[in-house]
Amino acid sequence: MITVALAKGALLKDSVNRFAKAGLDFSVVLDPDNRQLMVPSQCGRARALLVRNGDVPVYVAYGQAQLGVVGYDVLKEHQMAVAQLLDLGFGGCRMAVAVKKSSGYLCAADLPPHCRVASKFTYCAREFFDGLDLPVELVHLTGSVELGPITGIAEAIVDLVATGRTLRDNGLVAIEELFFSTARLVGHPLSLRLDCGEIHSVVEAMRLDEDHSQSSF
Repeated sequence: MITVALAKGALLKDSVNRFAKAGLDFSVVLDPDNRQLMVPSQCGRARALLVRNGDVPVYVAYGQAQLGVVGYDVLKEHQMAVAQLLDLGFGGCRMAVAVKKSSGYLCAADLPPHCRVASKFTYCAREFFDGLDLPVELVHLTGSVELGPITGIAEAIVDLVATGRTLRDNGLVAIEELFFSTARLVGHPLSLRLDCGEIHSVVEAMRLDEDHSQSSF
């Protein structure tokens, strides 16, 4: 039986739709009355684990799930040993550096050396600022990082930006993009090597659906 790790939240509906097109129907997880965290597919040949977005690559890396759908931002931040199989194209957002609109900073290189930068994504932030050869002090926050510049705990933030409304509503502006993140299909490397075709058939069906979707535009 194939086990698929699905992230709760923004990626869930599109993830379920993509697996349904590949023959695995997990639509029961979209039922607001569903409280099960592990649910079988309608066909009975697979099951889904409902987990937090950041836990998807953990379940896949440890082999408790053979496939999973997770944002590229999470993959880059946590650096887990999973195989990236497909860019599914949905859930798009930017990882960006943002500051107070009144700060006068126009790009990340304008930030003063050794200033504080708040982020949930400290690995991504460190890699970016190291690439600029700009030393900064990273402040790890797990909640609303937009408060960092507002309260003065940080000069800037590194965070995901979708529409930009939260930044605007809080007097912040994005000044530089690190990368663009979309949902990715990932797999457990050993399970893929030992697969007799069942897992690869699902991956190929999702690949063909992606190719068909792109060719229709």
